[in-house]
Amino acid sequence: MTNWTELDHNVRSWIREAGERIRQSFKTELNIKTKSNRNDLVTDMDEATEHFFTENIRNTYPDHQILGEEGYGDDFKELSGITWIIDPIDGTMNFVHQQRNFAISIGIYDGEEGKLGYIYDVVHDELYFANKGHGAYMNDVKLPELVPVPVQDAIVALNALWVTENKRIDRTILEPLVKDVRGTRSYGSAAIELAYVASGRLDAYLTMRLAPWDFAAGKIMIEEVGGIVTDLNGDPLNPLNKSSLFVGKPGLHQTILTDYLERKK
Repeated sequence: MTNWTELDHNVRSWIREAGERIRQSFKTELNIKTKSNRNDLVTDMDEATEHFFTENIRNTYPDHQILGEEGYGDDFKELSGITWIIDPIDGTMNFVHQQRNFAISIGIYDGEEGKLGYIYDVVHDELYFANKGHGAYMNDVKLPELVPVPVQDAIVALNALWVTENKRIDRTILEPLVKDVRGTRSYGSAAIELAYVASGRLDAYLTMRLAPWDFAAGKIMIEEVGGIVTDLNGDPLNPLNKSSLFVGKPGLHQTILTDYLERKK
């Protein structure tokens, strides 16, 4: 039987310690490598931070599964038992170039049900947290339920790449949306953009391809405050698969889906 209160206490302690280690790394020279392409960066701090979490989890909860971006987790095909889905530094390019606008992201699932979600904005010391069925918080201040907003008043997170020629979506699908909303933003970290939707700083967020560690925590968080989380077709997400992602406030999500995303089909 899992003691979720104790588990939550441990995660918060580990996140705070990892965050302090990352802040201390600002004073040192990073070892920067590339993965799939020259813009897909990984640093020694990404790897060290994931290793820090996996070692603590394995020592404390040896029967739990771990899925981590940098490969320190386990090899498994389905969510069974308790699974930790970890992005040690989401927004590595921001971490390297700006030393801000990045986050630690941890989603904890019991089977396929998201139970606990954590997004820690390290530089601003903002810990967003969700407990399934008990709400979402930012630094222990409960986040209110999200309320509908019309498209013309909405601030939407969207990378400018998706309204240029690209391989994943016809840019003409999103051009009308960009023109109709009040404004668009791009922070370069899916975790932060998801936390901002959950906290009401953004009204919606769309992107063409994310990995499970990018959205696992944010999905739990947004659903706890009444937001909608799907792929760009309006279908549910599988926490083990890469997917497009579309999150938004109630009402707004359906309007964008119907009037913009589905209109071009």
